[in-house]
Amino acid sequence: MITTDLLQYTISGVTIGVIYALVAIGYNIVYNVTEIINFAQGEFVMLGGLLAVFFVGPLGFPIPLAFAAAVAGAGILGFAMERFVIRRARSASVLSLIIITIALSILLKGGAMLGWGKDPYSLPAFSRGGPIMAAGAAVQPQALWILAISGLVVGALTIFFRRTVYGKAMLACADNPRAARMVGIPVRRMVLLSFILSASIGAAAGVIITPISLMEYDRGALLGLKGFGAAALGGLGQFFGALVAGVLLGLAESFCAGYLSSGYKDAVALVILLLALFFKPEGLFGSREAAKLKRF
Repeated sequence: MITTDLLQYTISGVTIGVIYALVAIGYNIVYNVTEIINFAQGEFVMLGGLLAVFFVGPLGFPIPLAFAAAVAGAGILGFAMERFVIRRARSASVLSLIIITIALSILLKGGAMLGWGKDPYSLPAFSRGGPIMAAGAAVQPQALWILAISGLVVGALTIFFRRTVYGKAMLACADNPRAARMVGIPVRRMVLLSFILSASIGAAAGVIITPISLMEYDRGALLGLKGFGAAALGGLGQFFGALVAGVLLGLAESFCAGYLSSGYKDAVALVILLLALFFKPEGLFGSREAAKLKRF
């Protein structure tokens, strides 16, 4: 019985952990190119889920098309955010730009409340069928979709940054934007692409989690906070660190809810984040340079 419970909590923790990892990766993409912490990232997760609900419900789109449309819609919002807000304030300090992203987060949350109201929404599962039993533990088919799509996203990003010209150009901008500009890399275009990518990845996370967890207008703040906790724990700018830290946070939440109380699970991310900031501010896989912003 104990082994079955442990396996069940592990499956649940890994499932939610990869969602936190995707949110953290979205933070890291923008941070790598701009050194900005985009605190509107959680709202793109929320908007991805709610946009998919709109496309599936009133418009009658099939799930695959709704998924693509929601991700594209969030990408357009990310484009607008960088092009018409962040770029216009590019002469401001990093701290001022972070405050701007917080203001945009509030604006997006208010817009979602006006558009969808305060009721929670759900999506149908991506595939039919009951839970799959494995060693006494139940695995929801949607959990397999979450793991598969998250794996595809991480794999695609790995190929993008290691094999493509645009990916390498974004990494160059992250390392030294002035030198990148001197060798002809369009830094502004790379910044724009980073916001589009992070918004799209956040939306993808929102769509795949909505069938097993209700989505509402104020859900993005908590998801964004936990995603930031994963990004900080793994090391700002570290994609592998975000993946590992996200899974660790998910497991910690799941075990806390299972063995202690579900009322404490949302505090786990905060406690782990505080411990990381106190004892290892650069994160598990980060560098000392990445810790400077957090100390500031």
